[in-house]
Amino acid sequence: MARTIIDIPDTQLGEVDRLCKLLNISRAEAVRRALRDFVQQNDTVKSDGFGLWKDAAADVAGLRDQLQVGR
Repeated sequence: MARTIIDIPDTQLGEVDRLCKLLNISRAEAVRRALRDFVQQNDTVKSDGFGLWKDAAADVAGLRDQLQVGR
């Protein structure tokens, strides 16, 4: 298992420690759970832009006009 060092603000760490005590888990277990949830919630994020807008209804002329406003 890999180890890492992170900086956590004191106020947030206090909240984490309080929850850990209530849940009877270690701080490390809380971080593992948070990372697991983060990965699950963001698993469908696309890393490239190809096809990102394929399902979006677009007003091409309106978008073009918006992009040319600053020119």
